[in-house]
Amino acid sequence: MSGSDLPIPILILIAVVVLYLINSIKILREYERGVIFRLGRALPTPKGPGIILVFRPLDQMVRISLRQQVLEVPSQDVITRDNVTLKVNAVVTLYVVNPNDAAIKVENYVYQTSQFAQTTLRSVLGEVELDELLSHRDKLNLRIQTIIDQRTEPFGVKVISVEVKQVDLPEQMLRAMAKQAEAEREKRSKIIHAEGEFNAAQKLVDAAQLMATQPMTLQLRYLQTLTEIGVEKNTTIVFPLPMELLTLLNKIGTLGKAPEKIPAENAD
Repeated sequence: MSGSDLPIPILILIAVVVLYLINSIKILREYERGVIFRLGRALPTPKGPGIILVFRPLDQMVRISLRQQVLEVPSQDVITRDNVTLKVNAVVTLYVVNPNDAAIKVENYVYQTSQFAQTTLRSVLGEVELDELLSHRDKLNLRIQTIIDQRTEPFGVKVISVEVKQVDLPEQMLRAMAKQAEAEREKRSKIIHAEGEFNAAQKLVDAAQLMATQPMTLQLRYLQTLTEIGVEKNTTIVFPLPMELLTLLNKIGTLGKAPEKIPAENAD
């Protein structure tokens, strides 16, 4: 009996079975897993990647992606511990580590993680001051990531990083911070200038002490100053004055200011 001699109902049945088997073939990519619900009960292990068979209507499949997903947390109104109002948004990076839990234990794991991220962001940043938020952002990111990861672990989602993306400060706070930064720079400038003056004065004192031990060095310095003045073409007129004359005048002035001694016999 050849294939052409088969009754038409049998041929229709064979065609239906073949079409059903072809329709049952599903192809999952390398980064996908299929959670199979057979008669409403989930199979212990997810299927894939590659070719799998899903026998509808007995089986139903939910595709779960294992790739990393970036979730942007909407801008949140945060009041810091020092009563500064901010708008802060963040970026959360996550991926699924257990497809069965992600499909069974939560309706939408992306939406659930987003809500956890928003509440955690407000609560954590509300416990710190503005300066800590701006200067220790890495530590705060790690703390937020740890809290969110602990809350998403039961439904098979791993949060690998949380980054505070942007901090919007009020206009008044920006002006105040600019004034503070300007005052800080002016303070450092004055301190550096004062330190320079102190060092210069100290060097001058050391030079004066050294010249006092060797009077000839003062005359050499005097001659060097005359040389420096005569280098450039200028209208400065210098009248050299001998150093011995200055020394003599100094001694005369010292003797003139000395008090007269009263003889011992006339003291009474």
